[in-house]
Amino acid sequence: MGPMGDSRARAVTALAMALLLGLVAVSPGAWGQLYEQAPNFPSQAEYHFIRVEYSDLFRSGRGFGRGFGRGWWMQDWPQSETHFAQGVRRLTRIQIGENLHVPLTDDRIFEYPWAYATQVGYWNLSNAEVGRLREYLLRGGFLVVDDFWGMDEWVVFRDSMERVFPGRPIVEITTADAMMHVLYDIGECVTVPGLRHLRVGPGGRIVAQPEATPPHWRAIYDDRGRMLVAINYNMDIGDAWEHADMPEYPAESTGLAYRFAINSILYSMTH
Repeated sequence: MGPMGDSRARAVTALAMALLLGLVAVSPGAWGQLYEQAPNFPSQAEYHFIRVEYSDLFRSGRGFGRGFGRGWWMQDWPQSETHFAQGVRRLTRIQIGENLHVPLTDDRIFEYPWAYATQVGYWNLSNAEVGRLREYLLRGGFLVVDDFWGMDEWVVFRDSMERVFPGRPIVEITTADAMMHVLYDIGECVTVPGLRHLRVGPGGRIVAQPEATPPHWRAIYDDRGRMLVAINYNMDIGDAWEHADMPEYPAESTGLAYRFAINSILYSMTH
């Protein structure tokens, strides 16, 4: 790479760092330019973004939706993880591999310490999936769940986790938790909205939270206090990754979504 390429790489890295630290606002197309310059991910690496495939509730069939195929597990695939993985590559020394989607019942899932499941208010885990998720987590795996909203979807998720870990509580994550300080210090929980939740308020300000759905960071821990499941309830960090280059999307929410997820990756690799 020549001097011009080196200068461009340094400038892009500086832009990404400043964005995540909240020092600059998102400019139109800035993140898109950042991603376009990155090469393809290798098939072998120390970290892969793993999207979990699961069985849907019969009543919530997604159909072909936005053209990505069937299954709620596919929401925002593949743009969300593509954008996110580029950010991880730029902002950490983690060796990033190709993004993958893996069924819960596939033995390959044990090769990866971190996994992501979206729309878990619409999943309907089979007994085999329940048993495999329990085994994965107890053998050292870490699961991030995201983009589910309201009490009905919470009940679906809560009841499924009661099958995975009977009697194990779901609790609020505090700012003192080790996962909140692995790389970035996260001191507050602000909303990370879905794109569909953005509204223009008084004075043109973007309003980013639907009514009666306050954001919650919750978790499930093992008996030794290791976090097993990070729960983004009434939030959509997948949209924050995917739409980071949109000027309408709140920059503070994008930065928080990246910091939280990067912390969770490093936590999963070290705890």
